[in-house]
Amino acid sequence: MLPEMPVAERPAAARRWLARPAHGLDEAAREEIWAETLRVLDHPDFADLFGPGSRAEVPLVGTVGTRPLAAQIDRLVVTETEVKIVDFKTNRPPPRTAEEIPGLYVAQMAAYRHALRRIYPGLAIRCLLLWTDGPFITEVDPGRMDAVVLS
Repeated sequence: MLPEMPVAERPAAARRWLARPAHGLDEAAREEIWAETLRVLDHPDFADLFGPGSRAEVPLVGTVGTRPLAAQIDRLVVTETEVKIVDFKTNRPPPRTAEEIPGLYVAQMAAYRHALRRIYPGLAIRCLLLWTDGPFITEVDPGRMDAVVLS
């Protein structure tokens, strides 16, 4: 909800949400989470991920091979030429290269890409992992996703 909110309203809204008793966070933890969130939202390299036309928490339902798929894409950006699937990851420390991305994440993104190819035929599908500890983005290697057996 923060990216769609006016910038001036974000700090108060984030602090209210983080202060909910269910989260069980002390003041230091709340401030650390807010600072990390702000670094992601304000990072100039991610502007298109949070700009006009981008979508948050997009439901994705279908089949991948013979398996049902019910997922939620953290951010989705569709242009005339490509689709960007973005999944936020909070690993500490995060992998520094595409080769270090855990196989589970590669399989997750391969399934999303497979399903979205049916929805957006003819568009390039890019799968991106946004590591909040940094922050930085790693693109999942299409060859690694191609090697995932989706049955």
